[in-house]
Amino acid sequence: MSKESAIADASSTSSSTTTDQPASQSGMVKNIAIAASLAIGLGSWFYTAIQPPKPRLCGSEGGPPVTASRIRLRDGRHLAYEEKGVPKDKARFKIIFCHSFSGTRLDGIRAFPVFPSLWMQETMEELGVYLVSYDRAGYGESDPNPRRSLRSDASDIEELADALELGSRFFLISLSIGGCSAWACIKYIPERLAGVALLTPVINYRWPGFPKNLFQEAYKQQHIGDQWTLRISYYAPWLLYWWMSQSWLPTSTVAKGTTYLPNRRDAEYREFAISNGIREERRKLATQQGVQESYYRDMMVMFGKWEFDPLDLQKPPFPVHLWQGDEDGVVPVSLQRYICQRLSWIQYHELPMTGHYLSAVPGFGDTVLKTLLAETVFF
Repeated sequence: MSKESAIADASSTSSSTTTDQPASQSGMVKNIAIAASLAIGLGSWFYTAIQPPKPRLCGSEGGPPVTASRIRLRDGRHLAYEEKGVPKDKARFKIIFCHSFSGTRLDGIRAFPVFPSLWMQETMEELGVYLVSYDRAGYGESDPNPRRSLRSDASDIEELADALELGSRFFLISLSIGGCSAWACIKYIPERLAGVALLTPVINYRWPGFPKNLFQEAYKQQHIGDQWTLRISYYAPWLLYWWMSQSWLPTSTVAKGTTYLPNRRDAEYREFAISNGIREERRKLATQQGVQESYYRDMMVMFGKWEFDPLDLQKPPFPVHLWQGDEDGVVPVSLQRYICQRLSWIQYHELPMTGHYLSAVPGFGDTVLKTLLAETVFF
């Protein structure tokens, strides 16, 4: 091959390589751009899909009407409440009641048709009890609190007590998941409390004070849907609304009302409530402003990352009682026993052959009032 031919071939090869490289790079850039666009599109779609609808505030245009008495909190939100018992100015004891999951201010205040009431009027008059129950944030007619926390729960209760002029100290009774508000008050406003009763309080499995083997054993006994809901509430609370709205995913049996109830009275109580429409009536009232700011916000606060560990609380300067059924299908009795063994200052009352729905136990509310108020020290 001549020198001129070799130079020509080299030049041709070089020219071809130079031409191919920009084409290859251009194709790669185009593919990256397409992939990025798809990722952004999918991300945008998913972000939109997981967003819960805005709450329908009571009293707003198109929202539920305001029918309850309400106070206005410092942050502008409203808190709805209902009163029962003797007139406030004649009461010997003043009590605030924190309702359960799917409950409202009417729980233990005004019974639904042929549904047992937790508190008997005769006993309240006999003891001189004034009791106020309120809709926790986002429930019933209380405005939602998208920044709700354990501390804000305690603050809501303190502001309610001040607005209603309950005095320097008052009693607190909580039912089921309402117990998170009671624990918060013991932690943040102990100087305002005269006594606390926790009725089958719900437990966060991830409180650091639990021995690992104990909480894991109790956790694994839960339905797979409840296990997943607890995980989402703790690790990805922003995903909870979407998760709970997907019928093909394992979701909370508690929220659906399908939890296995080993106690016979519990099972009959729930079946009665379903067959008579009472359960659905209660659910509609509790979630009328939106399920996100009532049920799901409750789950995020209760099963999310706590600001403190209740098992580290020191003995408060007032009596604390805790009632738990030994056949509770919602709250593991093994964990409740451990809590009360570790916090020996809690007066533990375990009820034999009893489940989670303590309001179905005849005379139970009266027992709670008489026990809690029996050792009162007036301040």
